[in-house]
This record gives sequence, structure tokens and C-alpha cells, in this order.
Amino acid sequence: METMLKEKIDILCENHILPAEDFVLLLENISPELSAYAAEKASGIRDSIYGKDVYTRGLIEFTNYCKNDCYYCGIRKSNSCAQRYRLSEDDIFSAASYGYSLGFRTFVLQGGEDAYFTDDVLCRILVRLKDAFPDCALTLSVGERTRESYQRLFDAGADRYLLRHETANSEHYSFLHPASMSLKNRKECLYTLKDIGYQTGAGFMVGSPHQTGEAIAEDLIFLRELSPHMVGIGPFIPHKDTPFGDEQPGTLEETLFLLSLIRMILPEVLLPATTALGTIHPKGREMGILAGANVVMPNLSPREVRKKYMLYDNKICTGDEAAECLGCLSGRIESIGYRLSASRGDHIRRKNNV
Repeated sequence: METMLKEKIDILCENHILPAEDFVLLLENISPELSAYAAEKASGIRDSIYGKDVYTRGLIEFTNYCKNDCYYCGIRKSNSCAQRYRLSEDDIFSAASYGYSLGFRTFVLQGGEDAYFTDDVLCRILVRLKDAFPDCALTLSVGERTRESYQRLFDAGADRYLLRHETANSEHYSFLHPASMSLKNRKECLYTLKDIGYQTGAGFMVGSPHQTGEAIAEDLIFLRELSPHMVGIGPFIPHKDTPFGDEQPGTLEETLFLLSLIRMILPEVLLPATTALGTIHPKGREMGILAGANVVMPNLSPREVRKKYMLYDNKICTGDEAAECLGCLSGRIESIGYRLSASRGDHIRRKNNV
């Protein structure tokens, strides 16, 4: 059985896709030996394209107001226990300035879908940042918007956009989200972002309630079809003040295995080792890099708001995930044979890419 499963991994490395039933078979038979085999293959692919560089992104979580009511999210509209905040434009600029002094050359502005941050406001922020830091990449993660909005933000200086699809299975999507949200619209947004010219990121939670192996297979096949520049996955971690507060979290083992599979499906993808991985295991991010990831996102948000941007319980908010401890993180990355890169860390598209 193990030999046959490894042969499936070899086929995936060669063809970058498998039939859905083969993905399900692999997911149902994860073992330490199979995971190690997949991680070795994935790391080899990543190293052949990006070398030993791990790219840093300075994360600025600038608002935790959100109009949506996603059942898994700690900043959902209906969570009356959330301590709401918005950073001012000057706060955002100060965080980026501090990050620039630390060596960051990519900033990720992430927030809930907050009506306060209109196109005019966001464009003003983007222009100010781009004028001050022309050698930096600017990434937005502010949810679903219209094509006209995405175009305006792109024209104002946004280079990248992160929009996790969360699940490519429509029934599963409706279980995780209220009826006002649709998988169809989420997918259309992703294709629109790519069409405009953004380096586009999708992704999903691992182990979310009612997720099946078949649903994950749909995620992997969708990612191959979309061919995003970035993919962000992390384990589902419940938040006590949501309808899923008592659900079981996703596992480290499955998340790491899926990181390896995604590297094989999309060899050039920018693949973060997320804060959620670091939350469920003290060396989760190092393990993610060894499984095929090549991005880390230290937090540049002002210290006083970090604990308020609580998408899930027990999120790490101080320590090596914080931008102030970039040297600590660098040492941890170097201990596993990799190095933090000071570059923008753009997506690499190889010639004759399949």
C-alpha cells in the first residue's frame, strides 16, 4: 500500500494533478513515512525554484470590523464580545515605516470587510505607501469587492490580493457561511483579481467542520484550475464566541501533508507557513517550511491591537511571530537550513510552465 501511495506522489510531481479519488486515497492514508516522502519531494521542487530563501511579509491587521457573519470567524459581525478597532491612516503608515526600517519589502494590509474603508480611503493609503516605499510590494486582504473596486485599488498601487476561498465545495461552503454569501461570487472575485493583473492568493481551512476528503480534493483541483500565485492554508482553530466554538481543530499532520501536495500541484506558488501552524505547534512554521512552504508573515500591527484581531482562540500575539523579533525568527529559519530574504519575494513564473 505504501509503495502504491508513493507512486501516486510521484505521478503528482510529474503531472501536477491527480484524479479526485487519488487525492482522497492519499488523505485517508497519511502516515509519518508518506508525509516525509511528500515533504522531501515538495521541498526539492521548492528549492529548485526559490532556493533556500523564505520570504517575509509584514502583516498589518488594520480593522476587525466586518459586515460578514462567517460561522467560524472570531471577528464575525454577530460576535458582541469582540473588541472592535480601526487603525487610522497614520497608524497604518507608521506600522509600514517601522517595518521598512526592519527590512520588510512587502506589506500585507488585512482586515474584515469594513464599510469605513471605502475605495477612496484605501486608495489614499495605497498611494501614500507606494510613494514612500516604491521598492515594496503592497498586498491587500479585504474580502469580496466589485471589479471596479479591485481595478481602482490595483491602479492605486496594490500589487497582490489575498482572498481565501475557504472551500471549493458548494454544500460545505453553505455550512460555513450565511446564505448572504456564495461560493460562486467568491470564485468570480478570484478570477477577476487574476484578470486585472494582481498576484492573487486563494486558500482554505484544513479540518473545518463537516469537511470531507472529497471536499479537500475539490479544493486541490480548484487550485490547479485557478493557478493562483499564492495559496494560504492553515488548520481550522475554533473560536469560543462562534457557532463552531466546540468543534475539533484541524490537525498539524494533515495541514503539513496538504502543504506538500499543493507545492507539487503548483510548483511556483508562494506558500506561507501560517501563524495558525505556529499556534497549534511551537515549531509549526519550521515544519511548514520543511513541508514545502516558503513564506512567513510576522505581525507589524501595533501591539495594543494584536490580541483584538482574534480570528480563532489562542492566536499567538507576542514572541517570534512578531516583527520586533525578526532576528529570533531568522535564527529559527536558519536552524532548519533556510534563510529569510529581504526581497519583495515576487512569484516566479518559469518558462514552459505547465
